Amino acid sequence: MADPNPSVTEPKSGSDASSRIAEVSDWLAKTFEAAGKPVPEFEYTPRSVAHLHGLLTVSKAKDEAARLVARDFRQKASEYRSQAARIREILENVGLAQESLPSNVVASAQVLANVANLLNIRDTELSSFLVAMGDISLRKTGVEEKRAKVQKESKVLLDYTRKAIARLTYLKRTLAQLEDELPPCEVQMENWKTNLQVMAAKERQYIQQCANYKAVLNHAGYTPEISHSVLVEMAEHKKDLEKKTKPILETLRSYQDLPPRSILKMYCNRLLPIQGDTLPSNFQGFSIDNRLKGFCISRL
Repeated sequence: MADPNPSVTEPKSGSDASSRIAEVSDWLAKTFEAAGKPVPEFEYTPRSVAHLHGLLTVSKAKDEAARLVARDFRQKASEYRSQAARIREILENVGLAQESLPSNVVASAQVLANVANLLNIRDTELSSFLVAMGDISLRKTGVEEKRAKVQKESKVLLDYTRKAIARLTYLKRTLAQLEDELPPCEVQMENWKTNLQVMAAKERQYIQQCANYKAVLNHAGYTPEISHSVLVEMAEHKKDLEKKTKPILETLRSYQDLPPRSILKMYCNRLLPIQGDTLPSNFQGFSIDNRLKGFCISRL
């Protein structure tokens, strides 16, 4: 431990700091000397000096207040003693000394003095007692009002407490119910977790399949122009073509039941009326070789 002498541990930082340290040291020495104990060793740091100086200031203020109160009490006691001596002298002169009074009178006077002390009055006049009783009545009224207010607040707090207890009971019951429902929920969560893993695997599989399908379509020459609307248009065009070629197909199917010579004859009969190389309107777009015409004429 460091020496409590500030000149050893505390460097000079100004007259103010040195004076404060000296003041603290002197105060500690006097305080511990009055208590009969030595001053404990400690290091004088700015923080410890500031704290001890604050205690010093508070202690001096309290000591001064205590001296003032003690001086007032001593003055009052001196006044009471002188007044008591004067009253005792007066009572002895009129023959009312305490030794010559009956015991019941002395007891009554003692009770009256105790009541006066209790009511904090300096004399035993009736008016002083009445004023003190009035003051007590006012205090009683104030206390009753505060008591009523406190009782009202207590009832409100009691109501809140009952509601809080009911709410706590409900929460405990709900907690117990949730704890009972926890195992089935955990099992269901495990099932969902497993299903989620399966779905994640399926998702990866479908993504891979989609990528493979895209690769196949790209390899097959699929272009974005081949869309649903284009396919619908092509299907409608196919239906129109089937509708236009249906009569021709029915006619050709009727030729299947005839012998080959009859079919050739019917075909040549249809070709002979043709003038030049142009067919009738239902065969527009087709040209016929003259040799085929000659063949048909030779066969007929």
